[in-house]
Amino acid sequence: MSTFLADSEAPIILLSAKKHFDQLPSDDAKAYAHHLSRASHWGTRAVLRSVSPESEPIYDLILGVHKALDEPQSEEEYVQKLLSVDSKVVTLYLEYASQFLSNLGNYKSFGDKKFVPKLSAAEFEKLVAATASDELVNLYKSIESPLYDTKLALLGWPEKGQLSNYYPFSTSTITKSEIEAVNAALAAKGIMPENTRVVKKSEKEFVVLVASALASNTTDYYPKEALKLENGALVTIEFGDHSKEFAEIVKHTREAGKHVSTETQKKMIDFYAESFETGSMNAHKNSQIQWVKDLGPLVESNIGFIETYRDPSGVRGEWERLVAMVNQDRTAKFSTLVNNASTLIPYLPWDKLYEKDVFTPPDFTSLEVLTFAGSGVPAGINIPNYDDVRLNVGFKNVSLGNVLSANPKKPKKEEVISFVNENLQEKFRKWRDDAFEVQVGLHELLGHGTGKLLQETSPGKFNFDKDAHPEIKTYYGPSETWGSLFGATAGSFEECRAELVALYLILHKPSEVLPIFDITDIQEQKDVELIATLLMARAGVIGLEFWDPESKKWGQPHMQARFGIFKCLHRAGVVTLKYTKEDYDDLEIVVDELKLSTTAVEALSDFLHKLHVFKTTANVKEGIAFYNDITEVTEEYAKFRDAVLSKKLPRKQLIQANTFLNEDGTVEVREYDESEVGMIQSFADRKV
Repeated sequence: MSTFLADSEAPIILLSAKKHFDQLPSDDAKAYAHHLSRASHWGTRAVLRSVSPESEPIYDLILGVHKALDEPQSEEEYVQKLLSVDSKVVTLYLEYASQFLSNLGNYKSFGDKKFVPKLSAAEFEKLVAATASDELVNLYKSIESPLYDTKLALLGWPEKGQLSNYYPFSTSTITKSEIEAVNAALAAKGIMPENTRVVKKSEKEFVVLVASALASNTTDYYPKEALKLENGALVTIEFGDHSKEFAEIVKHTREAGKHVSTETQKKMIDFYAESFETGSMNAHKNSQIQWVKDLGPLVESNIGFIETYRDPSGVRGEWERLVAMVNQDRTAKFSTLVNNASTLIPYLPWDKLYEKDVFTPPDFTSLEVLTFAGSGVPAGINIPNYDDVRLNVGFKNVSLGNVLSANPKKPKKEEVISFVNENLQEKFRKWRDDAFEVQVGLHELLGHGTGKLLQETSPGKFNFDKDAHPEIKTYYGPSETWGSLFGATAGSFEECRAELVALYLILHKPSEVLPIFDITDIQEQKDVELIATLLMARAGVIGLEFWDPESKKWGQPHMQARFGIFKCLHRAGVVTLKYTKEDYDDLEIVVDELKLSTTAVEALSDFLHKLHVFKTTANVKEGIAFYNDITEVTEEYAKFRDAVLSKKLPRKQLIQANTFLNEDGTVEVREYDESEVGMIQSFADRKV
């Protein structure tokens, strides 16, 4: 039970972007950002509903308690208004509430593992009762059991005893084969499933719920008649999932359309509105084409059901939206990286056959995040995820600058970096942000940005010279995509490939890569090479937290990827694990600096080459088998998991600002105190 308890003393950080917002040159730009931000946050309940059945009522309970107490502005005020409750219990409640809101659900966004309050059920009920609200007490009693129950410990396949609310309201457990059959039926009709959930009404009846403001089918994208599965089961399509919230999303999206700065933005906004009103994913794909063409906007934004990591079948997306302003200084660095891309790509360990015929330099921007709606905030993004749009139109790389540099103004305790020798602690702190910035830049641009999917584009026609390459036995069919073939493995596999590209280039060509990021001194470059490798190895070891020893399931795709890279470096003798204690409490990760430019480069090159060729040639069977093997946690590594858990530090929680439209048409930004109460107030002010 202790491994499920909510964090205490987690670092809480304000994701400040007010300065960059205030520097926007016009009221139109500020109004555009405001309405996009409001549209973003109206998707909050769609995220909650995709996590667990109890997430939405827990959200209502937390905000209901805050409102019933007349919105206290500090922990001290909470204690004063809850005099009948022990102050320590109040603290534990606030810590749970803040972590819940930070993750938008009661499962960790990074790891998909459930967390429960540290205060007891009786203490929680007493705290709610102290609000003198019968409605809140009844709400608490209705969710007390799932609030504390840890039987469904992980998000994943329901038939494996895990939870997925992408398959809600089902009368009996929906199986993996049934989910895949529904997915195949949708794919056969050309229906993209990112904005759907699936209900199993019986073994012969399934309902696909489409997120849309409208409750009826007004498109020619979806069939009017039911689909039939091979076993005779019928699949009907219903519209209006999250309809109330999506009506608000459409409203604010159209309001944003009144303040666009280019015709391309207007087209993008119109397609967004159409998609969220009707549920058409074709309209969303069209919005992404316009988004890629919208180069260098003052306010950058992307919205939709984007990443599919949390769906066990790997096809249904989580609602997210980015609204951000450009950081001109950082963007200049990334522009240099983009300009050098064509020079760096030939260094990657694969033949030209497996690379795009022409690399189209993407828009690569460093942004200061105003809003990132979703269960977590990444450090970088490379989208869109539509393979054909990426190939034929292009993509954008976005580095989120204030996420990269996010640290609390007043840390609750002194930081000690686990598994790193005390003699390296200072060097690690000095260079980790720079090393991470380089890693993210290369990861997003040359990691996700490279590679050509070899495909039969139409019957008998190929996008490569098939006759000249008889060694190519597998390739993508006309309607097949990377995601549809590699399924649930695709996300982690691709993250691993992108991470490998970055670390490989840092170690293989430091004198060409690092000066782009103003790291020109030879010794400083060596320090960054060391810390970049140590960062990756440490992330792999720490990743054991997100591997479940009972199910043998990885709960976080990025950590699975980083563990695979650590394992590769460990097998090659570049990284060793040093310890003297039987419980591994003194475990240290040791990097052999003398091997970084030789053995490490060779090992990473071999690993990267295999992943890349498996992906580009649609070699699903060998690719998944290889990836599962390199990321398998054998007993050699599993034995360190308890030591990892014992030194686990709480994850950072990021508070986002809100925007408010004044009567005179001006927009103001409100930021919040770096505290649990500040987190709650930021959500209370959104009124969604």
